[in-house]
Amino acid sequence: MRKEDCFYLGKIAKKFSFKGEVLAYLDTDEPQLYENLESVFVEFNKNLVPFFIESSSIHKNDFLRIRFEDMHSEEDAEKLLGCGIYLPLKMLPKLTGNKFYFHEVIGFEIEDKRRGVFGKIVSINDSTAQPLFEVENGSVEILVPMIDQFLIKIDRENKKVIMDLPEGLIEMYL
Repeated sequence: MRKEDCFYLGKIAKKFSFKGEVLAYLDTDEPQLYENLESVFVEFNKNLVPFFIESSSIHKNDFLRIRFEDMHSEEDAEKLLGCGIYLPLKMLPKLTGNKFYFHEVIGFEIEDKRRGVFGKIVSINDSTAQPLFEVENGSVEILVPMIDQFLIKIDRENKKVIMDLPEGLIEMYL
């Protein structure tokens, strides 16, 4: 499985028992959706490796307690600490309305209700306090804050993000 075909679910944070169980931190608002997985892909040496799950349960809201098949010792679990866990994109729950996954809007046009279409979303920068759409307008990069109050509509059918941006924000870049 290629990483591009998967989404990041979380990472294996710590060992749980001397029998090889681990606790995986789930980077999701709805951890209960992932309680009964049959398998996950674990990023091991930059490769995604399938791991089959013997049993799992939610632990303290954000963690999934996992017992993988063929892992029966602390030493086995130790090897997986810090590894990311992934699932195929097709397993993401469908979102509707103005909720969206970051990867979903890459390539969408971005439109301001006053100015019209002003570029294409090429990536999302979520390393700042406020996530930003990175928009390409010819050779110019425009950073647009992803603020709910600015967002009017996610138009999936026409591959467009429609916003009501403060006057002067776009002009500042052009």
